[in-house]
Amino acid sequence: MENKIQVGDWNLKVWLYQYLPEIWMQITAALIVLITVYVLLHWGTSVVLRLFVGRFLKTIGKHDWLGSIQRRRVREHLSASIPLFITATGLGLIPVGQNTLEFISRLVLTVSLFFLFRAISALLLVFEDMYEGHKKTQTHSIKGYLQLVRIVFWCLAFIVLASALVNKSPLLMISGLGALSAVLLLVFKDTLLSLVASAQISTNDMLRIGDWIEMPQAGADGEVIDVALHTVKVQNWDKTVTTIPTYKLFSESYKNWRQMFESGGRRIKRSLRIDAGTVRFLTDEEINALGRFSLIHDYLNEKKEKLAEANQRKEGVNRRRLTNLGTFRAYANAYIRQKEGVHPGMTLMVRMLEPTAAGIPLEVYCFSSKTAWVEYEGIQADIFDHLIAILPEMFLRLYQSPSGADLSGAFNPQNMSKADLEQMAPDA
Repeated sequence: MENKIQVGDWNLKVWLYQYLPEIWMQITAALIVLITVYVLLHWGTSVVLRLFVGRFLKTIGKHDWLGSIQRRRVREHLSASIPLFITATGLGLIPVGQNTLEFISRLVLTVSLFFLFRAISALLLVFEDMYEGHKKTQTHSIKGYLQLVRIVFWCLAFIVLASALVNKSPLLMISGLGALSAVLLLVFKDTLLSLVASAQISTNDMLRIGDWIEMPQAGADGEVIDVALHTVKVQNWDKTVTTIPTYKLFSESYKNWRQMFESGGRRIKRSLRIDAGTVRFLTDEEINALGRFSLIHDYLNEKKEKLAEANQRKEGVNRRRLTNLGTFRAYANAYIRQKEGVHPGMTLMVRMLEPTAAGIPLEVYCFSSKTAWVEYEGIQADIFDHLIAILPEMFLRLYQSPSGADLSGAFNPQNMSKADLEQMAPDA
C-alpha cells in the first residue's frame, strides 16, 4: 500500500503529480516537503524533551543529572531519531520505483535507529557520570562494567542496524556469528582478560580510585585516577601519567599503600651511622653532667643504682660501666616516645644494627601519626635534626667518609708538628 499524506481534503501526492509534470520537479518538491516536516518535528521534539525532561528530573529530585544529559547530548540524539521515524511515513511522496522507495525507507529507518542507540549509549554514560561523581562511591569505579555493557550493546545494535538495512532477520545474522567464534575470541582477547581482572579486583577490593600504588615494572608510582575496563591510569608524583592494562594488575604484583593510610600510622625507619672510634665508657663526671637532660635523668639514676649493686663483687676491668652509645640510645628512645607526631600505639624502638666499615648503624623505628607526605617528612626531619645535634653532647660523632679536603689537610705541612716534619726529612 502506498504511503500518502492527507492535508484536509487535499491529496498531496496527487497534487504534486497534477501541477508538477516533470519528474525532477516532483522529487524536488517531495524532498522539500519532507525536509521541512523533519526540521519542524526536530525543533518541536527538542523543545518538548527539554521541558519534559527538565521538569521530570526536578520532580524526582535528580536535577543534577541535567548537566550530564546536556554534556552527553542525549536530547540531541533523541531529537534526531524520533522525527526520522515520523518523517519516514511520508516517503511515499517521492515518485520513485518500489524497490528504490523500499531502499530509501530502510536507509532512513537505519539512521533513525542509529540515533536512538546513540541516545541509549549516552544514557549509560550519564549514569556513569552520576555514579562516579557521588561522594560515597567515588573510590569504587563501575566504568569497566559500563564499558563492557556498551560494547555488548553496540555489537547487538550493529546487528540490528545491518539487519534493517539489508531487510534480513537479526537472528539469521546472530546464528552466523558461531562460525566466527574463534576470530571473535582472538579479537576480544584483551577485553575478556580485562573483564575477569576487573571482576577480581572489584570483588577483592584490591584497587580503588585515589589509591597510591607502586609498580616498578610498569614505571608507576603515584595515585590511581581512573579505572576502566581495559586500562588503569596512574598519575605519578612527577605529574606524568602511566597507563597499565587492567589484567596486569591482577596477574602481576604491585604495592598498594591504602592500608597504611587507613591504619593512621606511617613508618619511620632511618639509621644514624655512628663513628666507632668515638664509642667509649663514660666517666662519673660525664654521667653527672648528662643528668641535666630531663629525658634520661631517671634512666641515669636507675643505671647508677644497678651498676653499683652489680659492681660490689667485681673489681678492675670486670666492673660494669655506662657507654656513651648506650646512653644516646636510651636518650633517642625517650625522645621519640615523647615527640609530638609519633604514633604511641605502634611499634617504637631504637636499635643497634650490625657494625660495618661505614660505622655503627643506630636505627630509629617508629610510626608517624600523620600519613600525609609533607607532614610525615616534617616529623621525620624534626626527629633526626635533634638527634644529630645532640650527638656531640654524648661525646659521639657521625661517621663520614673522608673527603678530598680531609686528605689534603692530613698532608699539609702547616698542620704537622716539627717532629713529624723532621721524621719525614731525608737522611743527610
